[in-house]
Order: sequence, then C-alpha cells, then structure tokens
Amino acid sequence: MRRLIAILAARLPLHFRVLYRQFLLRVIDLESLSIEADIPRFLGQFAGILLFFSIGRGVLILMFPPPPAAALSIQQSQFSLMMLIAGLITVITWDSIFPDRRDVMILAPLPVRPHIVLFAKLAASAGIIGLAIVCFNCLSSLSLSIVFAGLAGSPRYFLAWWFTMAACSAFLYCAVLAVQGLAALLLPRRAFLRLSSILQLAAFALFLSAYFLSPTLPSLTDFAASANHTLVSRMPSYWFVALFNQLAGRLPSQLVWLATRAWIALGMVAAGAGFSLLLCYTHTMKKIVEEPDLVPGAAGFHWIPRFGSSLAGAVALFSLRSITRSRQHRLALAFYWSIIFALALAWLRNALKTPPEPVNIDFLMWTFLMMCFAVLGLRGVFSLPISLHANWMLRVTQLRPTTKYLAATRLCLLLFGVAPIWIITAAFSFHFTPWQPAARHLAFMALAGWALVELGLIRFYKVPFTCSYLPGKTNIQVIFWGSLIVLFILGMTLANYEIGALTNLRQYFTLMTFAAGAAAGLFAYNRTQARTAVLYFEELPPEIITKLGLIYVPPAKPSSTNASSN
Repeated sequence: MRRLIAILAARLPLHFRVLYRQFLLRVIDLESLSIEADIPRFLGQFAGILLFFSIGRGVLILMFPPPPAAALSIQQSQFSLMMLIAGLITVITWDSIFPDRRDVMILAPLPVRPHIVLFAKLAASAGIIGLAIVCFNCLSSLSLSIVFAGLAGSPRYFLAWWFTMAACSAFLYCAVLAVQGLAALLLPRRAFLRLSSILQLAAFALFLSAYFLSPTLPSLTDFAASANHTLVSRMPSYWFVALFNQLAGRLPSQLVWLATRAWIALGMVAAGAGFSLLLCYTHTMKKIVEEPDLVPGAAGFHWIPRFGSSLAGAVALFSLRSITRSRQHRLALAFYWSIIFALALAWLRNALKTPPEPVNIDFLMWTFLMMCFAVLGLRGVFSLPISLHANWMLRVTQLRPTTKYLAATRLCLLLFGVAPIWIITAAFSFHFTPWQPAARHLAFMALAGWALVELGLIRFYKVPFTCSYLPGKTNIQVIFWGSLIVLFILGMTLANYEIGALTNLRQYFTLMTFAAGAAAGLFAYNRTQARTAVLYFEELPPEIITKLGLIYVPPAKPSSTNASSN
C-alpha cells in the first residue's frame, strides 16, 4: 500500500509535490501551537487525541452493544460531531488557502502557475481534515458496522459510513472555501480583510451553535413527519444521515428527497469553491504584496474610550486593537472562546427545555470553567508578539515603574476576560428562582475572576503583545488533557461546595473569605515583586554549554625494558 501511494505521488508534478510539503508545514501556525515547530509531532498529537476517543468509543460499543433503536441517534451524533471537527479545522486554517506576501514574492517570478499553488494549498489544508476523518472513525466505524449490520451486512455499512463521513466533511470544507473565494473575488482586498475576520468568528459561532442546539430525531418516522420538515430540510447533518441510510440500503422512499438534497448540496459547494478560488487566484495574487500584515484602520470618526490613566488606556487600547486586527491573535483567542461558547450552549440547550428552577451544580461548574478559559486564554494570547519591529518604541517610552504596567495589564484582563463572562453569567442567572443564590454566585464569580487574573500575572513583567518569545514550547496533548482533567475536577469540587454554601450563610461567608484572601494575597505578591522587577522585551533561550568530549591523551612513555634493550 505504501509503495502504491509512493508510485502515485511520483506521478504528480514536481512543483505540486514541493509546494505541498512546504504548505503543509505552514497550514497551522506552529510557532504558537506546536512543539519545536515540528509538523509531524503536532499532527501526531492531534491524531492521538482523536484516536483515543475513537478507540474508546469502539471498545465500549463492542462491550456494551446499543439496541437497534439507538442506531439513528448514534448516526446523528457522529455525523454532527464530524462536521463540527471539520468545520473547526477549516476555521482554524482559515487563511491558509490564500497565498501570503512571502508566497507571492517568491513564487511570482518562478514558472509556477497559480492553479498549481491553489491545488497544493488545497491538498495541504484538506490533508488535516483527512487525518481527522481517519483517526476519528478508525475503530468506531468497524464496531458500529458489526453491531448494527452484522457480519453479512457490515461491509456495505462500513463503506457507506466512510463515504458519508468524507462527504459531510467535504461539504463543510467546500462551503467555507466558496464563501471565502466569493468574498475575495467580489470585494476589494482591504474590505475582504475586514470581512474575513468577521466571517471567521461567525463560522466558529455557527458551527458550535448548530452542533449543540440541533435536536436529535429518534427514528426515520420523525424525519418524515410534517412537523419536522422545515428542520430536516435546513440542517445539513440530517441530509447526510439520510444519505448514509440510502447508501446502506435502509432509507424509506419518502426520505429519498433528503438524500438527494445532500448530493445536490455537495456538488454545488464543490463547484462553487473551485470556480471562485480559481478566479480569485488569477485576479488577487498581485494585490497581496501591497497589503500590510495587519488590517489597516478605517478612516473617519474614531471614539476612543478611556480606561483609567493615560498609561492604562494606551495599553488597553493597544491590546484591544491587537486582538481585533491581528489574525494570529484573533485565531488563538477564538480557540479559547469556542470552548467557552460550547460550554454556554451546552448549558443553554438544557435550560431551554426546563422552566425556571433553583441554581444547580451544572450552572456553577460551567460558568466557573468559562471564567477559567477566558482569563487563561487571554493571558496566553498576551504572550504572543504583535510586531517585533515596533517594540523599540515601547522600550524607549518606558517612563513609568513596572507596577504601573502590571496594573494596566491587570485592567486588560479584567475588562476583556473577566467582565464578558460575568455579564454572560448574569444574563443566565435570570433563568433561576429565587434570585438570591444566583446573586451570591455572581459575587463569588467576581472574586474568582480576580484571583485568576492575579494568578496569570505572576512573573508577567512585560507589556501585552510586545515581547518576543521562543516558539514551540506548547504541548498540545499536555494542555488538552491537563485542562480536561484538572479544570473539570477543580470546577466540580468548587461547584459541590458552593451549591451548599449558597443556602448556608456561614459556609458562604467562609467561601467568600477564602476567595477574597486568595485574590488579595496574589495581588499583594504581584505588586511587591513588580517593585523590583524590570520590563523585558526579549525572551532569551537558556545558556547551555555544549561539551565536545575532546580529551587530550598524552602519548605513553617508553617502558624501562624497551629503553635498556635499545
């Protein structure tokens, strides 16, 4: 098999093979995400996470086979989750399909046609989705085929499953590419850069909302019901469930129109993506060289809000504009906010089904986890530089003590990290009755957010977005499993304690005293350490003395017997 793949790859044009390898190394911003900027190790970590879920789900299905009535529900959940994974990967690799300034300046003088560049970039970004499809379905697809189709029908079930998984992922991938290509083709380059950031964040919200808010239909009879006709006709995940059952030979005749809709939609988005991107590459590549790395500011009236002192206002405004105008920072922050949005939607989906009720543990845990991801995610984004060529300006204008800069960074974390989550929590609190426990939880959330901010400011003696960094220090698997285990355990522990404290004033006073003491203690520690600290703008690697292992061995002296014989 490997030899066949090598033979087929050798038949591809040399330009395509070279560009594919180069674009694959840059399809994701490895400087901020991977280990030592090594794409194989990053992809191995990414595949390992998906393989863990696939193997675990496959083993559970074989050990505890679900009833046949649950087959359709499992299909809906798996296809919806696969579309969510493919959609998030497409959004994370949002601008990787378009050449950047370096690509154009290097490739334009060379005899490389634009369509070769386009196909190489498409293959590189689609390869990540292909890896996700294989890892996510490697064992679970086999287990589901054996359980629901038996040994006789499992081959057809298995092939239909893999084809539909690839089809639904390709549909979402091509749909996003079609929207990007049409926007780049119809709009001026500067307007496209502005709209692209909005579309990227909107795609995050749309994919997560569609996954968490779409209901599950338990049977094909519910698919055919007239009451659900509008729902199934508008949700692509239901189209591909019907397509799978058609390929597996299990689709009733009254639902053939739904599978036909999947075929038509897949063909339309594939044709639209190919047509728009081909035209875009032939018309916009020359404009890319003339555009700056950051989205330029718009002309006209600008209202600048005041954030305390002049220094605090300057740092807060610089941070806000860096987040909104820089693709790298916007994408990194959107990753954390996608988790927050997913947690909010997961709770909201259950809350919409129930009338007003007392505060429960799920609400306490989800809101605390949202606060953790908001503050720690923003603190991580602060460490990424925005423009190393402009750091000299901030160096020569350092006229205030380090404590003032630390206070300005604290204000940014409170405004852009703690305040939005607190407002979301306050909005969710209207669902609960009585209102007193929800109000007490809001007071605790304010102190917890302050404590998390102070925890993130430990030894952070720099201005946000201005310090160079050593790339490749992040381990994706450690962060993922660490966050999944540590934060969830911490959230469950606090939620179990707080649910009792909300109705017991003495226990609530103890909880608030502990939270306030932790926040005040961390605040005092950071302020004391900042008085003697110096702002730094360069993160230097540790000095390591390398030994070559060269040891001088003097020649051996002649022995006395040899000397006497001579």
